[in-house]
Amino acid sequence: MNSALKWMPLLAALALAGCAREGYYDNRSVDYAKAEEGAPLALPDTRNTRRYRDAMPVPDAPGAFASQGDDFRAPPPRALNAGSGVSAGEVARREAGDQRWLVVGATPGVVWSEVDDFVTTRGLNVISRDDSRGVLETDQGRISVVPGLQQGESEVRCEQGGASVDGCLRALERRFEQRSNLASATASGLSAQGQMGQQDRSPRLAQRDDEWQLVLPYDIERAWAELSAQLDADFSLEGRRQLVERDIGSHSFLVDYLPLSERSRGLWDSLTSMDFDEESSRLRLVLSRQGARQTLVRASAVGDETLAADDRRELLERVGGLLR
Repeated sequence: MNSALKWMPLLAALALAGCAREGYYDNRSVDYAKAEEGAPLALPDTRNTRRYRDAMPVPDAPGAFASQGDDFRAPPPRALNAGSGVSAGEVARREAGDQRWLVVGATPGVVWSEVDDFVTTRGLNVISRDDSRGVLETDQGRISVVPGLQQGESEVRCEQGGASVDGCLRALERRFEQRSNLASATASGLSAQGQMGQQDRSPRLAQRDDEWQLVLPYDIERAWAELSAQLDADFSLEGRRQLVERDIGSHSFLVDYLPLSERSRGLWDSLTSMDFDEESSRLRLVLSRQGARQTLVRASAVGDETLAADDRRELLERVGGLLR
């Protein structure tokens, strides 16, 4: 071998090392260690909020981390496309039976200001108004604003004689959609002073009569409508979790769900049973009224199947996480 060629690898290594020392291939680890936190970027209030999203969003894990012994596993994170509510500045429709309303991604104070301006712009004759309750009575019906099921959301209803008025809802929906800075707008009137403030409306798990149940701090019609929308978004993964059927009459949902016990089967159990397939179960979620402003959600198996306590709890944790 040519003696000059024999030293080529060593010369190349030294050359590269020299490049590194000269800054061509800097070791940036020291830079990260000495990095200082800067002030957050401030965007103008007039920006179009629909154009800005988290660059690398991290999904939340639904439910509370309550230990269930050595075999406890944290609940899986909710899918990024399954919201718990509408995004800031967005508007969505909800319905339960013949009742329809809007869910707006803005605080009640902001929405109330928009409704007030809407009534003035349309030239509607205001018969009475109650800023503390968020109710406007006009000669064409009633418009009301209440805190939504999620923090920072509002529900808007247009009613005449107790029935929903679709034309009014459509007009308000278009107005909210056109307001690009709706979520960052400033509230006015008594509602901005806290009379329509958000209360603690978080779902919680409770054990009653040795059975895990989900307690929702809102009436059954709102709970069913919101849960229906959230299950549509999240229970859409075939073989894992899937919404099969819904029934407003019985306030129930039929779902196919891969329970925690099935997902947690170890390799040894699979080898001993020679069954490597994961099987989902047909389960039913039933909502029941508990007073004027509380709803219970129960989970049970359909047919001859049984639903273990840990599986029931984990399913209700996921359902509750959709409403947080």
